[in-house]
Amino acid sequence: MKSITLTVKNETGLHSRPADLFVRTSKQYESAIEVYKGDKKANAKAILKLILLNVCENDQITINADGPDEEEAINDLKVLVESDFTTVNPKVQI
Repeated sequence: MKSITLTVKNETGLHSRPADLFVRTSKQYESAIEVYKGDKKANAKAILKLILLNVCENDQITINADGPDEEEAINDLKVLVESDFTTVNPKVQI
């Protein structure tokens, strides 16, 4: 299992468009991916669950990926979050 903790800098947090991009990116991978905010967790492939985490600007999230492509999944999600949701893996349909 791979894990990373990041700070969400997007002014809307993980709502609407950023959450959609996060879910679309997560769905590209076979690995199970979960997002944690404090003691709450969500399946990164389920947009409603992700939005219900209520991640706001400057909140820290931890992303866990477990599976055959976990490292690639973590890396792509890290790039997405750190780029303020502007750098999307080309595999992701927008």
